Amino acid sequence: MKYSKDFSPNPHAPALVIGSAGVDIVGCLTEKLHLGTSNPSSIRRSYGGVARNVAENLARLGQPVRLLTAVGEDPDGEALMAALEQAGVDIHAIVRTPHYPTGAYLAVVNADKELQFALDDMRVCEVITSELLHSHAALFQEASLLFVDTNLSKKALRTAISLARRAGIPICADPTSVSLASRLIAHLPRLSLVTPNAAEANILCGRTFQASQRRRVIEAAKHLVSMGVDMAIITLAQFGVCYATSETSGHISAIQTEIIDPTGAGDAFTAALLFALLNDIPLDDAIRLGVSAATLTLRYPGTVLPDLTLERLYDNLVV
Repeated sequence: MKYSKDFSPNPHAPALVIGSAGVDIVGCLTEKLHLGTSNPSSIRRSYGGVARNVAENLARLGQPVRLLTAVGEDPDGEALMAALEQAGVDIHAIVRTPHYPTGAYLAVVNADKELQFALDDMRVCEVITSELLHSHAALFQEASLLFVDTNLSKKALRTAISLARRAGIPICADPTSVSLASRLIAHLPRLSLVTPNAAEANILCGRTFQASQRRRVIEAAKHLVSMGVDMAIITLAQFGVCYATSETSGHISAIQTEIIDPTGAGDAFTAALLFALLNDIPLDDAIRLGVSAATLTLRYPGTVLPDLTLERLYDNLVV
Protein backbone atom coordinates (compact mmCIF):
# COMPACT_ATOMS: atom_id res chain seq x y z
CA MET A 1 0.00 0.00 0.00
CA LYS A 2 1.74 3.18 -1.17
CA TYR A 3 1.00 6.55 0.37
CA SER A 4 1.99 10.12 -0.29
CA LYS A 5 4.15 9.93 2.84
CA ASP A 6 6.04 7.03 1.19
CA PHE A 7 5.08 4.54 3.88
CA SER A 8 4.19 0.91 3.31
CA PRO A 9 2.51 -0.93 6.22
CA ASN A 10 3.51 -4.35 7.44
CA PRO A 11 0.92 -6.94 6.27
CA HIS A 12 1.97 -9.29 9.07
CA ALA A 13 0.98 -6.78 11.76
CA PRO A 14 -2.70 -6.79 12.77
CA ALA A 15 -5.11 -4.35 11.22
CA LEU A 16 -6.84 -2.32 13.95
CA VAL A 17 -10.57 -1.94 13.27
CA ILE A 18 -12.65 0.39 15.44
CA GLY A 19 -16.39 1.05 15.29
CA SER A 20 -19.75 -0.65 15.41
CA ALA A 21 -20.87 -4.21 16.01
CA GLY A 22 -24.35 -5.57 16.48
CA VAL A 23 -27.15 -7.82 15.35
CA ASP A 24 -28.61 -7.49 11.85
CA ILE A 25 -32.29 -8.26 11.28
CA VAL A 26 -33.10 -8.06 7.58
CA GLY A 27 -36.56 -8.50 6.14
CA CYS A 28 -36.72 -9.22 2.38
CA LEU A 29 -40.14 -8.43 0.93
CA THR A 30 -41.67 -10.95 -1.45
CA GLU A 31 -44.01 -8.38 -3.03
CA LYS A 32 -44.63 -4.63 -3.07
CA LEU A 33 -44.46 -2.88 0.33
CA HIS A 34 -47.84 -1.91 1.81
CA LEU A 35 -47.60 0.69 4.54
CA GLY A 36 -49.62 0.37 7.74
CA THR A 37 -49.94 -3.40 7.59
CA SER A 38 -47.95 -6.61 7.77
CA ASN A 39 -46.05 -7.63 4.65
CA PRO A 40 -45.02 -11.15 3.56
CA SER A 41 -41.23 -11.50 3.67
CA SER A 42 -38.31 -13.67 4.56
CA ILE A 43 -36.53 -12.50 7.71
CA ARG A 44 -32.98 -13.39 8.65
CA ARG A 45 -30.80 -12.61 11.64
CA SER A 46 -27.00 -12.41 11.69
CA TYR A 47 -24.20 -10.30 13.16
CA GLY A 48 -23.36 -6.94 11.61
CA GLY A 49 -21.96 -3.47 12.13
CA VAL A 50 -19.53 -1.92 9.62
CA ALA A 51 -16.38 -2.37 11.71
CA ARG A 52 -17.37 -5.88 12.79
CA ASN A 53 -18.11 -6.89 9.19
CA VAL A 54 -14.80 -5.52 7.92
CA ALA A 55 -12.92 -7.27 10.74
CA GLU A 56 -14.54 -10.64 10.07
CA ASN A 57 -13.96 -10.40 6.32
CA LEU A 58 -10.29 -9.53 6.89
CA ALA A 59 -9.88 -12.48 9.26
CA ARG A 60 -11.48 -14.88 6.79
CA LEU A 61 -9.01 -13.66 4.15
CA GLY A 62 -6.16 -14.51 6.51
CA GLN A 63 -5.26 -11.00 7.67
CA PRO A 64 -4.45 -10.63 11.40
CA VAL A 65 -7.05 -8.21 12.77
CA ARG A 66 -8.03 -6.70 16.12
CA LEU A 67 -11.50 -5.28 16.70
CA LEU A 68 -12.15 -2.53 19.22
CA THR A 69 -15.88 -2.16 19.70
CA ALA A 70 -18.52 -2.29 22.44
CA VAL A 71 -21.36 -4.72 23.10
CA GLY A 72 -23.90 -5.11 25.86
CA GLU A 73 -23.72 -7.50 28.78
CA ASP A 74 -26.43 -9.57 27.15
CA PRO A 75 -26.70 -12.88 25.27
CA ASP A 76 -26.34 -11.12 21.89
CA GLY A 77 -23.05 -9.55 22.94
CA GLU A 78 -21.70 -12.82 24.27
CA ALA A 79 -22.67 -14.76 21.14
CA LEU A 80 -21.34 -12.04 18.84
CA MET A 81 -17.93 -12.15 20.53
CA ALA A 82 -17.80 -15.94 20.37
CA ALA A 83 -18.60 -15.91 16.64
CA LEU A 84 -15.87 -13.33 15.98
CA GLU A 85 -13.30 -15.30 17.90
CA GLN A 86 -14.21 -18.45 15.99
CA ALA A 87 -13.74 -16.51 12.71
CA GLY A 88 -10.22 -15.55 13.78
CA VAL A 89 -10.69 -11.97 15.00
CA ASP A 90 -8.74 -10.81 18.06
CA ILE A 91 -11.53 -9.76 20.45
CA HIS A 92 -9.48 -8.80 23.52
CA ALA A 93 -10.18 -5.08 23.05
CA ILE A 94 -13.97 -5.48 22.89
CA VAL A 95 -15.71 -3.74 25.79
CA ARG A 96 -18.86 -5.07 27.43
CA THR A 97 -21.18 -2.65 29.15
CA PRO A 98 -24.32 -2.98 31.29
CA HIS A 99 -25.50 0.50 30.25
CA TYR A 100 -26.62 -0.26 26.69
CA PRO A 101 -27.88 -3.29 24.77
CA THR A 102 -25.73 -4.76 22.00
CA GLY A 103 -26.16 -2.73 18.82
CA ALA A 104 -28.88 -3.58 16.32
CA TYR A 105 -29.63 -2.89 12.66
CA LEU A 106 -33.13 -3.43 11.24
CA ALA A 107 -33.49 -3.31 7.45
CA VAL A 108 -36.27 -3.80 4.92
CA VAL A 109 -35.23 -4.90 1.43
CA ASN A 110 -37.73 -4.75 -1.42
CA ALA A 111 -38.56 -7.54 -3.84
CA ASP A 112 -35.87 -6.23 -6.24
CA LYS A 113 -33.30 -6.75 -3.43
CA GLU A 114 -32.79 -3.00 -2.93
CA LEU A 115 -32.61 -1.46 0.54
CA GLN A 116 -35.96 0.22 1.20
CA PHE A 117 -35.11 1.70 4.58
CA ALA A 118 -33.16 0.80 7.70
CA LEU A 119 -33.00 1.63 11.38
CA ASP A 120 -30.02 1.28 13.66
CA ASP A 121 -29.47 1.46 17.40
CA MET A 122 -25.76 1.94 18.02
CA ARG A 123 -25.96 3.80 21.33
CA VAL A 124 -23.52 1.25 22.73
CA CYS A 125 -20.78 2.96 20.68
CA GLU A 126 -20.92 5.81 23.21
CA VAL A 127 -18.84 3.51 25.42
CA ILE A 128 -15.96 3.90 22.93
CA THR A 129 -14.69 7.11 24.49
CA SER A 130 -11.56 9.14 23.91
CA GLU A 131 -10.29 7.92 27.29
CA LEU A 132 -10.88 4.28 26.32
CA LEU A 133 -8.93 4.76 23.09
CA HIS A 134 -6.02 6.38 24.92
CA SER A 135 -5.93 3.38 27.26
CA HIS A 136 -5.43 1.19 24.17
CA ALA A 137 -2.71 3.35 22.60
CA ALA A 138 -0.39 0.31 22.35
CA LEU A 139 -2.78 -1.28 19.82
CA PHE A 140 -2.13 1.60 17.43
CA GLN A 141 1.64 1.21 17.80
CA GLU A 142 1.37 -2.50 16.93
CA ALA A 143 -1.06 -2.11 14.00
CA SER A 144 -0.50 -2.22 10.25
CA LEU A 145 -3.30 0.30 9.68
CA LEU A 146 -6.37 1.81 11.31
CA PHE A 147 -9.86 1.34 9.89
CA VAL A 148 -12.73 3.30 11.47
CA ASP A 149 -16.43 3.70 10.85
CA THR A 150 -18.28 6.86 11.84
CA ASN A 151 -20.47 5.36 14.53
CA LEU A 152 -17.78 6.73 16.85
CA SER A 153 -18.52 10.04 18.52
CA LYS A 154 -16.80 13.10 17.02
CA LYS A 155 -14.38 13.23 19.95
CA ALA A 156 -13.57 9.51 19.81
CA LEU A 157 -13.07 9.69 16.04
CA ARG A 158 -10.67 12.59 16.47
CA THR A 159 -8.75 10.68 19.14
CA ALA A 160 -8.51 7.50 17.05
CA ILE A 161 -7.12 9.44 14.09
CA SER A 162 -4.68 11.32 16.34
CA LEU A 163 -3.37 8.08 17.89
CA ALA A 164 -2.96 6.53 14.44
CA ARG A 165 -1.02 9.54 13.17
CA ARG A 166 1.20 9.40 16.25
CA ALA A 167 1.83 5.70 15.52
CA GLY A 168 2.63 6.45 11.87
CA ILE A 169 0.06 4.07 10.41
CA PRO A 170 -2.33 4.63 7.47
CA ILE A 171 -5.85 5.72 8.35
CA CYS A 172 -8.78 4.25 6.39
CA ALA A 173 -12.40 5.24 6.95
CA ASP A 174 -15.91 4.37 5.85
CA PRO A 175 -18.51 7.18 6.11
CA THR A 176 -21.08 4.50 7.14
CA SER A 177 -24.28 6.42 6.30
CA VAL A 178 -25.57 9.71 4.96
CA SER A 179 -26.44 10.82 8.50
CA LEU A 180 -22.91 10.17 9.81
CA ALA A 181 -20.69 10.96 6.80
CA SER A 182 -20.16 14.62 7.72
CA ARG A 183 -18.12 13.53 10.76
CA LEU A 184 -15.27 12.68 8.36
CA ILE A 185 -15.07 16.03 6.55
CA ALA A 186 -12.67 17.66 9.03
CA HIS A 187 -10.40 14.60 8.88
CA LEU A 188 -10.13 14.13 5.11
CA PRO A 189 -6.57 15.57 4.90
CA ARG A 190 -5.39 12.82 7.26
CA LEU A 191 -7.01 9.86 5.50
CA SER A 192 -5.04 7.39 3.42
CA LEU A 193 -8.27 5.86 2.10
CA VAL A 194 -11.96 6.69 2.16
CA THR A 195 -14.68 4.45 0.70
CA PRO A 196 -18.03 6.28 0.45
CA ASN A 197 -20.96 5.25 -1.68
CA ALA A 198 -22.43 7.87 -4.02
CA ALA A 199 -24.81 9.37 -1.46
CA GLU A 200 -22.07 9.61 1.19
CA ALA A 201 -19.64 11.10 -1.34
CA ASN A 202 -22.20 13.83 -2.03
CA ILE A 203 -22.00 14.76 1.65
CA LEU A 204 -18.19 14.67 1.77
CA CYS A 205 -17.77 16.72 -1.42
CA GLY A 206 -20.67 19.11 -0.98
CA ARG A 207 -21.79 18.20 -4.50
CA THR A 208 -24.84 16.57 -6.06
CA PHE A 209 -24.47 13.71 -8.52
CA GLN A 210 -26.03 10.35 -9.28
CA ALA A 211 -24.29 6.95 -9.16
CA SER A 212 -24.92 6.56 -12.91
CA GLN A 213 -22.97 9.76 -13.79
CA ARG A 214 -19.54 8.20 -14.15
CA ARG A 215 -17.65 11.33 -15.19
CA ARG A 216 -19.07 13.37 -12.31
CA VAL A 217 -18.31 10.58 -9.83
CA ILE A 218 -14.67 10.46 -10.98
CA GLU A 219 -14.54 14.24 -10.59
CA ALA A 220 -15.88 13.83 -7.04
CA ALA A 221 -13.18 11.26 -6.26
CA LYS A 222 -10.56 13.67 -7.60
CA HIS A 223 -12.07 16.42 -5.45
CA LEU A 224 -11.67 14.25 -2.34
CA VAL A 225 -8.00 13.80 -3.30
CA SER A 226 -7.67 17.57 -3.65
CA MET A 227 -9.01 17.83 -0.09
CA GLY A 228 -6.12 15.67 1.11
CA VAL A 229 -7.26 12.03 0.82
CA ASP A 230 -4.60 9.74 -0.66
CA MET A 231 -7.08 7.30 -2.23
CA ALA A 232 -10.77 8.05 -2.77
CA ILE A 233 -12.90 5.11 -3.87
CA ILE A 234 -16.61 5.68 -4.50
CA THR A 235 -18.77 2.57 -4.72
CA LEU A 236 -21.77 2.72 -7.06
CA ALA A 237 -23.56 -0.64 -6.64
CA GLN A 238 -24.55 -1.92 -10.11
CA PHE A 239 -22.62 0.96 -11.74
CA GLY A 240 -19.27 -0.28 -10.41
CA VAL A 241 -16.56 1.75 -8.67
CA CYS A 242 -14.87 5.08 -9.42
CA TYR A 243 -11.54 5.97 -7.87
CA ALA A 244 -8.83 8.60 -7.78
CA THR A 245 -5.35 9.19 -6.34
CA SER A 246 -2.91 12.02 -7.02
CA GLU A 247 -1.52 9.97 -9.92
CA THR A 248 -4.46 8.14 -11.47
CA SER A 249 -8.24 7.86 -11.68
CA GLY A 250 -10.73 5.59 -13.34
CA HIS A 251 -13.73 3.30 -13.24
CA ILE A 252 -14.12 -0.45 -12.77
CA SER A 253 -17.34 -2.18 -13.74
CA ALA A 254 -19.53 -4.17 -11.41
CA ILE A 255 -20.05 -7.91 -11.90
CA GLN A 256 -23.61 -8.58 -13.02
CA THR A 257 -25.09 -11.08 -10.60
CA GLU A 258 -28.23 -12.29 -8.92
CA ILE A 259 -28.74 -10.49 -5.61
CA ILE A 260 -29.94 -12.53 -2.66
CA ASP A 261 -29.27 -9.91 0.05
CA PRO A 262 -27.41 -6.57 -0.36
CA THR A 263 -26.47 -6.29 3.33
CA GLY A 264 -22.72 -6.29 3.98
CA ALA A 265 -21.58 -6.14 0.35
CA GLY A 266 -19.92 -2.75 0.80
CA ASP A 267 -18.06 -3.93 3.90
CA ALA A 268 -16.82 -7.01 2.03
CA PHE A 269 -15.55 -4.70 -0.73
CA THR A 270 -13.67 -2.57 1.80
CA ALA A 271 -12.12 -5.54 3.59
CA ALA A 272 -10.89 -7.19 0.38
CA LEU A 273 -9.51 -3.85 -0.82
CA LEU A 274 -7.62 -3.35 2.46
CA PHE A 275 -6.26 -6.90 2.34
CA ALA A 276 -5.05 -6.42 -1.24
CA LEU A 277 -3.42 -3.05 -0.57
CA LEU A 278 -1.71 -4.39 2.55
CA ASN A 279 -0.18 -7.09 0.37
CA ASP A 280 1.10 -4.61 -2.27
CA ILE A 281 -1.45 -5.58 -4.92
CA PRO A 282 -1.79 -2.68 -7.43
CA LEU A 283 -4.79 -0.41 -6.91
CA ASP A 284 -6.74 -1.49 -10.02
CA ASP A 285 -6.39 -5.16 -9.09
CA ALA A 286 -7.16 -4.40 -5.43
CA ILE A 287 -10.43 -2.73 -6.45
CA ARG A 288 -11.31 -5.71 -8.67
CA LEU A 289 -10.79 -8.02 -5.69
CA GLY A 290 -13.08 -5.75 -3.69
CA VAL A 291 -15.76 -5.96 -6.40
CA SER A 292 -15.37 -9.74 -6.38
CA ALA A 293 -15.89 -9.85 -2.58
CA ALA A 294 -18.97 -7.63 -2.81
CA THR A 295 -20.45 -9.80 -5.57
CA LEU A 296 -19.94 -13.02 -3.61
CA THR A 297 -21.60 -11.40 -0.58
CA LEU A 298 -24.57 -10.22 -2.65
CA ARG A 299 -25.20 -13.87 -3.54
CA TYR A 300 -25.21 -14.96 0.10
CA PRO A 301 -28.23 -14.66 2.45
CA GLY A 302 -26.19 -13.09 5.23
CA THR A 303 -23.82 -10.26 6.08
CA VAL A 304 -20.43 -12.00 5.75
CA LEU A 305 -19.61 -14.92 3.47
CA PRO A 306 -18.43 -17.68 5.85
CA ASP A 307 -16.14 -19.40 3.31
CA LEU A 308 -14.51 -16.26 1.91
CA THR A 309 -10.96 -16.87 0.67
CA LEU A 310 -8.51 -15.12 -1.62
CA GLU A 311 -8.84 -18.03 -4.04
CA ARG A 312 -12.60 -17.49 -4.29
CA LEU A 313 -12.03 -13.79 -4.95
CA TYR A 314 -9.71 -14.55 -7.86
CA ASP A 315 -12.08 -17.19 -9.24
CA ASN A 316 -14.84 -14.54 -9.34
CA LEU A 317 -12.65 -11.67 -10.58
CA VAL A 318 -14.00 -9.10 -13.06
CA VAL A 319 -11.71 -8.72 -16.08
